[in-house]
Amino acid sequence: MPDRSFARLRLLIAGGLAFALTACTAGGGGGTEPPPPGDDPARAAAELAAGLQSGDLTKVQFSRLDGTAVDEQFDALVAGLPGSKRTVEVGEIQTSGDEATAVLSYTWAFPGVKDRWVYDATARLVVEDGRWRTTWAPDVVQPNLDGTNRLTGRRLDPTRGELIGADGETIMNLRPVVRIGIDKQKAGKDAAKSAERLAKLVKIDPAAYVKEVEQAGKQAFVEAIVLREEDKARPSNESVLKITGARAISADRVLGPSRTFARALIGTVGEATKEIVDKSKGTVVAGDQVGLSGLQRRYDEQLRGLPGIEVKVIPDSSQPGGSPSPTPSPTSYPTGPETTEPIFTAKPVRGVDLTITLNVALQQLAEKTLGDVKGDAAIAVLRKSDGALLAAATGPNSEGEPIPNFGQYPPGSTFKVITALALLRAGLKPDSMIECPATITVDGRRFTNYSDYPSGSLGRIPLSEAFAQSCNTAFIGQLSKIKDSGLAEAAASLGFGVDHDSGFPSFYGKLGEPKLQTERAATLIGQGQVLASPMAMAAVAASVAGGGTRLPYLIKDQVPEQKGKPLTKAEATQLRSLMRGVVTSGSGRFLEDLDGPDVIAKTGTAEYGSDTPLKTHAWMIAARGDLAVAVFVQDGKSGSSAAGPLLEEFLEGVG
Repeated sequence: MPDRSFARLRLLIAGGLAFALTACTAGGGGGTEPPPPGDDPARAAAELAAGLQSGDLTKVQFSRLDGTAVDEQFDALVAGLPGSKRTVEVGEIQTSGDEATAVLSYTWAFPGVKDRWVYDATARLVVEDGRWRTTWAPDVVQPNLDGTNRLTGRRLDPTRGELIGADGETIMNLRPVVRIGIDKQKAGKDAAKSAERLAKLVKIDPAAYVKEVEQAGKQAFVEAIVLREEDKARPSNESVLKITGARAISADRVLGPSRTFARALIGTVGEATKEIVDKSKGTVVAGDQVGLSGLQRRYDEQLRGLPGIEVKVIPDSSQPGGSPSPTPSPTSYPTGPETTEPIFTAKPVRGVDLTITLNVALQQLAEKTLGDVKGDAAIAVLRKSDGALLAAATGPNSEGEPIPNFGQYPPGSTFKVITALALLRAGLKPDSMIECPATITVDGRRFTNYSDYPSGSLGRIPLSEAFAQSCNTAFIGQLSKIKDSGLAEAAASLGFGVDHDSGFPSFYGKLGEPKLQTERAATLIGQGQVLASPMAMAAVAASVAGGGTRLPYLIKDQVPEQKGKPLTKAEATQLRSLMRGVVTSGSGRFLEDLDGPDVIAKTGTAEYGSDTPLKTHAWMIAARGDLAVAVFVQDGKSGSSAAGPLLEEFLEGVG
C-alpha cells in the first residue's frame, strides 16, 4: 500500500471525511437527473468492491467526493495492516428510488496466518448527476470505523518447534539474550557517531554498522549484535548506555547449548532477512523469527509454525475526538501490548518439532577435544549399530563450515580399508603374502611409503602387516587384481561413494573416474581423485565394526537405503582383524591401552596442494563399543601424530 505522509492525511481526513459524513445524512444524492439506461446500483457496488479489494479507489465514483481524496483516507484506515490482502464481494443489494444499500463481504488474509477475517459491511449508494455513486464513510471498510479511529494489527508469534536430539534431549530452545543496538530516535543527530562507538565496543565492523544505521528509519532500533546473557564477552549495560542512543534489551532467542554447538550443521535462528522475506511469497514479514542457516533454515517451514494476529480499532489522533496512537508502519506489525479489545483474533499455530540423532554430551566432548586445534579440524561420530550421526564437531577456527558432514578431502590411507575389502573379494586373505618394496613405479610415476615407514616391514609380508604398517607400495602392487567396478562395489559396501537423499548437507565420498594407470594406483591409497568427508570415513569404520553396511543419517525416519552389495559378516570379521592389527602392532599402538572394549583403527595421511614439500591432511578412523569415529586435521604431519592424539583424547573422554 502507498506510504503517504500522515501530516497530509490528517488535513484530508479531517476536512474530506467530515464532508462525506454530512453527505451520508443528507437523505439523497442531490441530483435530479436519472441514471442512463443500463446503469444500476450493482454496477456502482461492483466498482466499489473492486477498488476496495485492490486498494485503489481513485477511479471509483463517489458522491460529492473525489476518488483520490477518498483513496488517501482509505490508506490511513488500513495502514496498520501491512501486507494484508482483501477479497471484497458484493452481496445483497436493496434499492429504494434513487437510494440503495449493498452488502460487501470481506475476507482478509494476513501474511502467513492460517485463519481468515470474514465480515460484512454496508455501502450506501445514491443517484447523483445521472450516475449511481457511493456515499463514502469509513464504515464501508469495517463497521466499527467511525471517522475517529483506524485499524491496526498486532502479529502473534508462534512457538517455534524444537530441535530434539538423541534420547529426547532438547537441543535448541528459548534462551535469554541481550540485543545491543542503536535507537535512532534517541540517538538523533549523533546516530552515526554512536553507531561507530558501539561497533567498536562489541567488536563488529564499524563501517558496515554505521551504514546500516544511516539507512534505517528515523525511529528504528538497529541491532548491532545479539549475545547470550551469560556470555563473558558481553559488555556491561553501563558501558553500552554511555553511548548516546545505545540500548541493551533483554529478550529470548532460540539457541543451542553453546555458541559453537554444531553451529554449521544445525544453523541459527534470527530475524528474517530481506532476501528471506522476498522469497517467502508473503508468508514471512520483517521482524519474524526464522531459520537463517543449517537445519533451522532447511526445515524452517516445519519448525516456524504459523503466526497469528489481533486486529483492533484504535483512536486516530488526526481526527476530532481521537487520541494519540502510534504511527502505522507500511512494512511491519507492532509487537507491543495493546489496551483495547481485538475485533478479530487468529491464534498462532506451534511449529512441529524436528527429531535428529545428535547426542549433546558427545557433541560437546568432540568440540572440547578440538578446542586447541589452530587450523581446520573435524570429528564425526556415528553409532555403530545403525549409522546415526551422533556428533559433527569442528575446531574453533572452522565453526562456519560443515566440514564433518560435507567436507571433501583426500582420505589417504584410511581408504585402504576399502581397498582391502576389494582385495579380499579378489581372493586374498589377511595372511596372504604380498610384496612391500621401498618404491614402486607405475607408468613412469614413482610411489613411495611415508618417510618413517619401518624398514623391518619391507619385502614379502602378509597383507595384515602391510595394512597395519600402511605400506603404500604393497597396495599399489596389487593394482592388477582390482577392477574399477570392484573398488566401487567395495566402497559402496562400506557406505562410501554413493549419494543418498539424507535430508541434510552430506557428502558420502567420491571415487572419481580415474582413467590412467597412475590415477588408478593413487586411488588405491586414498589419493588422486578420491574425496571423503569425516562422516563418510566414520561410516567405513562403523560398517566394519557393525558387521554390515552402515549409512550415516541424521534426521529421524530418513534413513538411506543401501544401494550396493551388502557387506557380509565374514568380510567384516576379516576387516576387523586387519584394523585391530593397526592397534596391536601398527601405527595406532597408542590406543591399545585404552580401557573398555577393544579398539579397531586406521591412520591416514594425504598429500595436497602444490607447495614444496606438499602439505598433508591427517586422518584417523576408529571404532570402539557402539561408536565409530573419524578425526580430520587439515594440516597435520601424519595421521598418527596429528589426528591420533585427538582420537585418543575423545575416546578417553567417552570412557
